[in-house]
Amino acid sequence: MKIWKTAVCAAAIALASATATAALAARTDLVLGVVLEPPHLDPTAGAAAAIDEVLYANVFEGLTRMGPAGEVLPDLAESWTVSDDGKVYTFKLHTGVKFHDGSDFSADDVKFSLDRARADDSQNAQKGLFAAIDTVEAVDPATVKVTLKHPQGSFLYNMGWGDAVIVSPKSADTNKEKPVGTGPFKFQNWAKGSSITLVKSDAYWGEPAFLDKAEFRIIPDAAAAVPAMLSGDVQAFPFFPPDAVAQIEGNPELKVVVGSTEGETILAMNNGKPPFDQLKVRQAVSYALDRQAIIDGASGGLGVPIGSHMSPSSKAYVDLTGRYPHDVEKAKEL
Repeated sequence: MKIWKTAVCAAAIALASATATAALAARTDLVLGVVLEPPHLDPTAGAAAAIDEVLYANVFEGLTRMGPAGEVLPDLAESWTVSDDGKVYTFKLHTGVKFHDGSDFSADDVKFSLDRARADDSQNAQKGLFAAIDTVEAVDPATVKVTLKHPQGSFLYNMGWGDAVIVSPKSADTNKEKPVGTGPFKFQNWAKGSSITLVKSDAYWGEPAFLDKAEFRIIPDAAAAVPAMLSGDVQAFPFFPPDAVAQIEGNPELKVVVGSTEGETILAMNNGKPPFDQLKVRQAVSYALDRQAIIDGASGGLGVPIGSHMSPSSKAYVDLTGRYPHDVEKAKEL
């Protein structure tokens, strides 16, 4: 399999604080624009990134959490110890935690969630995250012991994925439509095709959320995204359509922040089928591609060429962009 990608850059648009009025500064509600609507609202039963973009760390929480730099942070587990052989993880859980339906959170919920995720009939899109688990034991209401089949250096990191959030047996089967978690926000409403609304959980175990309400407004096309931002109907748009950035970046009332994501655009060639079973054909295609032109045309110039199957933000990234530079004559020769 030959894979070439371009890493996608994301433009986040927000009302600039320099022009915010006192009334705006005092607001405790927020409307965010999102391009994609989640297929459902259960992070443990679907691969769509749009599910986590709305619910991860807002409604649902895991034993651990990924920090801004990719580091592992405590979440529902306040601490943990690891055995000398690297196979037994003992998690000490926060106490006094409740699910949004009022039921108590305990080690039994952790055991249920991990066993459910790794079960043969699991709908979890990332079952590989749990493949190393041998047993899960609720030692007491605030202690969970997870024994692995073999040491796994990424285990704590894996437990911070959205697919590994902790759910209650009472609401697990209905989370797709009415998600119930332990996070700082609780689900209020899903107007399909329009918006998803979360409200502050007054019973949250950790630091209370500043916002009282957050609405994720579903705006799939740039033609609607631009007027929504210019009118102030939407206060922030984390993944603004890249081809529309030029229309708003000069507006003094808006601030544009450009960063990178884990998203890649892929051209994959199946080397098991003609004519791609011939090395020279695959090389010719690689030389023929003008990656920067693709980025300029498809992403408004927001992206960087990559010659790897990984994002440049990954520590394992190897820059291979110079391996097959754009060379039409070389492609024709091959």
